[in-house]
Amino acid sequence: MRASDRAYATLLDEIQRGALPPGAVLGEVEQAARLGVSRTPLREALGRLAADGLVVQQSPRVTAVSDVDADDIRELFEVRRALEEAAVRLAAERGDARVFAALAADLTDDLVADGEQRDAYYALIARFDVAIDAAVANDYLVGALRTVRTHLVRVRRLARDNPARLAASVAEHRLIASAIAAGDPDLAAHATHVHLHHALESILSSLEGQAHSASAPRPASSARSRGSAATQGAA
Repeated sequence: MRASDRAYATLLDEIQRGALPPGAVLGEVEQAARLGVSRTPLREALGRLAADGLVVQQSPRVTAVSDVDADDIRELFEVRRALEEAAVRLAAERGDARVFAALAADLTDDLVADGEQRDAYYALIARFDVAIDAAVANDYLVGALRTVRTHLVRVRRLARDNPARLAASVAEHRLIASAIAAGDPDLAAHATHVHLHHALESILSSLEGQAHSASAPRPASSARSRGSAATQGAA
């Protein structure tokens, strides 16, 4: 693997899983040393991340991880809705019914019964995406979907896990896979629209809850809290 590819892959992973959060500064000298590459391949990696929209240039030698807010997420889902509804329609018309029937069978209700199985769920959704891409057989559409998915990984990490939402998502994906297997493009597109509506609402609700928690006043210190029961209740 080329040095620039290695640096890109490492930084992409760190941004997507939140090790490099929004606003994190990526100094050229520091990052080159940390990743064990020279400045030229690092610049190439940062250029690719900038093209992905994951970093922004603050100065000639300083780059920062781009921010993500509610408006960004809504815009991302506008694009996602258009692309994914088109993709599942094509998959229902062109795809191998057996592949999607098998995926539907694997999307069981107990898939996210506990925390240890969530990785299995995300791995299965990755298989679902690969099957969609293969069925669509359109490099332009697949390329656009890949860009959206790059941002989606990051957005999911910013939102808190919601067990009830994950369980609902399993059922929603099962319906989409079943509709594709049945060769029903209208049902596949409608089920995708409903899934994306619920996914967006859940992510925005999670981020709003985190923002509210962050802005809430902190409990008084133990010395002060003994002074007033009313103060304790307000905290």
